[in-house]
Amino acid sequence: MPRSPSRPPLRAWLWIAATLALVVVAAMLWRNSDAAATESTTSAPADVLRGTPAGGVEEAWSAEGDPVPADVVEDGRVILGSEHGVRGLDAATGEEAWSYTRSNAQLCDLTVTDGVAVAVFRTAGRCDEAVALEAGTGVRAWTRSLDLRGDATLGSTASIVLASSPTGVLTFEPRGNNVRWRAGAPEGCRWLDAVAGSAGVAVLQRCADADAVQLRLYDGFEGSEHWTVDVPVPQGAEVSLLGADDLVGVRVPGEVRLFAPGGGGLRTSLPVAPEEAVGQIPAAGLVLVRTGNTLSAVDPASGATRWTTPAVGLPAAAPAETAELVVPTAEGFVRLDPLTGAELGRLPAPDVPADGVASALGPVVVLRLADEVRGYR
Repeated sequence: MPRSPSRPPLRAWLWIAATLALVVVAAMLWRNSDAAATESTTSAPADVLRGTPAGGVEEAWSAEGDPVPADVVEDGRVILGSEHGVRGLDAATGEEAWSYTRSNAQLCDLTVTDGVAVAVFRTAGRCDEAVALEAGTGVRAWTRSLDLRGDATLGSTASIVLASSPTGVLTFEPRGNNVRWRAGAPEGCRWLDAVAGSAGVAVLQRCADADAVQLRLYDGFEGSEHWTVDVPVPQGAEVSLLGADDLVGVRVPGEVRLFAPGGGGLRTSLPVAPEEAVGQIPAAGLVLVRTGNTLSAVDPASGATRWTTPAVGLPAAAPAETAELVVPTAEGFVRLDPLTGAELGRLPAPDVPADGVASALGPVVVLRLADEVRGYR
């Protein structure tokens, strides 16, 4: 008589059930994890674009971004943010070269320095997760947790990333994830603006019942305070920081005031109408200040204006050895000698928008705007 097949023992059924439960739990955890919500692509390093813009140029491509970092060109890529991520574009074509997306988090802000794009994401009410991506390839350099307010913004300069909010600032390394220092607004005071530059970290502070706004400069690496000076302005007047490099620039009603980084003395001021746009960048050892449709090159040692030229925007920040600048104008772009302001050539272009920052990358002019970037060839 044939024997009926024997049933597995109870312990085998229990083991099978436990295994299936673990598989289900693991699948659910993966589906809800940061890893499952992260999509990224990488690329080879960008090709070196050779040559220079010559003759007239026209818009070859455009790409929207939100946010758009202050410096968009790094390691041959154009870096832009979106609601959930970061992407690097080919500067010659505007096509996407790499991307990094977090579907379960929102991008708080984005900054670019030292060859990396540093992004901070919001997973709940606070901006609490940071990632650094190689600007040229999109390869992840590091990640870390932070504890920033939901309205925190990012800025940067060489070797420093600055996260700021009305209640304080925090700095950390762009090439590592180490927090350097934190500072908070004193009781009864509110920090209106903060910016990082080669001089350090500048902060504008307004305290209750004070007759003036205070300008403070901190050491960018150690966080020690260099100085504090009063900036007299009418009660309730809007003020903002423009830069903290060879001079610390502050916009107040009616003018731009430029302060010496050593001691905080007022070096010079430039008039500006309420409706006029302003901006400031360092270039070739000078400080370039845009007030309305005029670009002025200020000597940081004396405060004297070296040269002026018509402009509807700014050139990108440039090191001391820079041979020429590309300046946006109403008729296109003008190539200038940074030390003398002498015109080296013109690049006529139709309908160049105002308030952009222009960078030359080989034969391409990249124009950064508040919410998009355009490439001209």
